[in-house]
Amino acid sequence: MRVIAGSARRLSLKCPQGNHTRPTTDRIKETLFNMLQGDIPDARFLDLFSGSGGIGIEALSRGAKQCVFVENEREAVACIKANLKAARLSDRAQVMAMDVMQALRRLCSLQEPFDIIFMDPPYHKEFEAKIIPYLLASPLVQEGTLIIAEAAKDTDISYMESFSCPIERVKDYKTNRHIFFRL
Repeated sequence: MRVIAGSARRLSLKCPQGNHTRPTTDRIKETLFNMLQGDIPDARFLDLFSGSGGIGIEALSRGAKQCVFVENEREAVACIKANLKAARLSDRAQVMAMDVMQALRRLCSLQEPFDIIFMDPPYHKEFEAKIIPYLLASPLVQEGTLIIAEAAKDTDISYMESFSCPIERVKDYKTNRHIFFRL
């Protein structure tokens, strides 16, 4: 796993051992960021369920002004911090080592919206059903905010059509998909 483009291009990233995280493949990350290229410069980026931090680090490398990483696995947090240091991006990053809902509540108190929110929760646990509506009703979003949820390809997303923000796009890959919402 590596950084695809930008200031940290070609940097190999450390990944936690075991099966607690699923690093996004370079090919999927490249496809995702090709779709986001116009939204990334100077964006405030929130990376939920960050794993090794590969998505948020890619955003910073490509010009996001800030990224907040939220991850509660100790080994993954250590990887995020090491990867940020190796990429020389620590000064534009904040790592929150805690549960996602706890982090969201803390971030809400700051009243600072994000431009892009990416979430890659454990598959088939229906975290999206709780987190996306929470985000949509929070001060973490504003007009134009893009929310991207990664899910297993076989996940039924029909319930997401009832959210207060319609699905803008769904990008399917071999085993997973990205669901895009824009306020």
